Amino acid sequence: MKILLVVATRAEIALLAEHFNLPQKDFIVTPAFDVLITGVGMTATAFALGRHLSKNYGLVLNLGIAGCFDKSIPLGSLFNITADSFYELGAEDKNDFLTIETLGFGKSKYTAKNNLLHDAVSALPKVTGITVNRVHGNTESIARVLKTGQPTTESMEGAAVLYCCENAELPCLQIRSISNYVEPRNRENWQIGLAIKNLNNWAIGFLTNT
Repeated sequence: MKILLVVATRAEIALLAEHFNLPQKDFIVTPAFDVLITGVGMTATAFALGRHLSKNYGLVLNLGIAGCFDKSIPLGSLFNITADSFYELGAEDKNDFLTIETLGFGKSKYTAKNNLLHDAVSALPKVTGITVNRVHGNTESIARVLKTGQPTTESMEGAAVLYCCENAELPCLQIRSISNYVEPRNRENWQIGLAIKNLNNWAIGFLTNT
């Protein structure tokens, strides 16, 4: 099974790249798996996948770090994001928000569909995430998110990967490690290094044993 590994930045897979001696390129082909570094955000992700997604892949694996709304979860924790949504996709109606579903123009929620039976995946907790253009760092906006959907994680690419895979009818998996809590922005509280280490260790093991 050929895997397409999708990640926003090379920094998020730095240890993996070193382990497999991957070249400094945005699209890397190896015998066992390919790597696509898309750039940050939904638009860059969708564009990059539009160029490289194909039926040659048996699985699309989206890796990355994420923010977490639940402060009881330790930083560095790994999750299988089985459902994700374009949180901002819709329209404002005075103080109300109308989803794209309510407007009748499509859908915002997508699931990671696969039949992968793998111990490394089964061991991870399954959670729901949201995908945003602007990460939350305001107490009032965070409260609105928790009131409307109560997701566990927040990223800037996840739903775009699931959207592309659903439309291409390809199995997909989104694995993310928690680098920070979703709260008023405070970089001193972030644990990006720990999150990347844990994510890369998991991914190296998965790719080696698949």
